[in-house]
Amino acid sequence: MTLRLSAIALAFTALFAPVLPSFAQDAHASHQAEMVVLGSIEITGAFSRATLPNAPVGGGFMTITNKGAEADRLVSVKTDIAKEAQIHEMAMEGDVMKMRQLKDGIDLPAGETIKLEPGGLHLMFMGLNGAIKEGDAVPVTLTFEKAGTVTVDLVAGATAADAPAHGGKSHE
Repeated sequence: MTLRLSAIALAFTALFAPVLPSFAQDAHASHQAEMVVLGSIEITGAFSRATLPNAPVGGGFMTITNKGAEADRLVSVKTDIAKEAQIHEMAMEGDVMKMRQLKDGIDLPAGETIKLEPGGLHLMFMGLNGAIKEGDAVPVTLTFEKAGTVTVDLVAGATAADAPAHGGKSHE
């Protein structure tokens, strides 16, 4: 049991710990993920991180801009790479970093940008069907309350990546 908990703790640390400056080269920031537009919603910088073998969880990150005059909401995420996909946040509660599912999704105020990034708001993939390898495209389907549904490929960077690894592809 202790070994399993240690593996889970290591996977969480690899996915969500702040990136040390020495790992900045692994981000491949010169290769930008493809922009995806769905109505007034613009998605940029979509990426995931490679996982360690047998890691139980993975994460998804991106920038979402609502260029419309009305608020919208990211209400759900789906992917075939895991048993379950959720919208999560990490936040400090006192001296403790806590992660929790946002069952109501993420508000996208009109004219504002929301970042899903390591250590903050993010997509959580639980019960991975296999390891996410650097360079893999991780298709996720995002559903917005007003804009609708779009599938975005999150290209996996290194385990410590803090930006997209390669140009991603998208499908509507």
